[in-house]
Amino acid sequence: MRNIISLIIIILILLGLYGAFTKLNLTVAKEKRLACQAQTITFERVFTDQPVIKAIDLLESKNYKINTYVDYSKHMKSHLKEILSEKEAQNRLEIVLEKFVKNESLKDEKVEIKYYLYENDKKDTNKKGKKSKLYAGYVLLEFKLNNNTVYKIQTDYMDKDLKDLNERIECALQSFTSLK
Repeated sequence: MRNIISLIIIILILLGLYGAFTKLNLTVAKEKRLACQAQTITFERVFTDQPVIKAIDLLESKNYKINTYVDYSKHMKSHLKEILSEKEAQNRLEIVLEKFVKNESLKDEKVEIKYYLYENDKKDTNKKGKKSKLYAGYVLLEFKLNNNTVYKIQTDYMDKDLKDLNERIECALQSFTSLK
């Protein structure tokens, strides 16, 4: 009888420790890795089964190609369309990317950067609540090697005149390169 009670107590302690450890892991996973990620809503995903370090090395040696797409609002008059074309959006990204290039060594292999800029369509009836209308839009950067995604980050920009866009792009690139 005494052994059964001892066994039950040990099992309860182990279950409690397991629960506390699991909750701690969930809390850590939700925390932002860099201070700039906490400035606006930011989501990131690292595909650990892919060669992230290799992709970063290619970026830092200016071996990348960019695919740009700007998604202007459809349900309201687009302010973004008046101030930014896809070519200008790509130029902004290239200017920020230059800060991350450490050396130029041309290679056949390139990291593909899918650059998606979204203008928040505040008159879209599918928006859920007032909070979804607070930001001006978001930037999504997806880094791919051999058509496989290695890293993806989405971060909001707040100023409809894009005053904070370069800062948000830089944060996304810092987040990616900090994985090295």
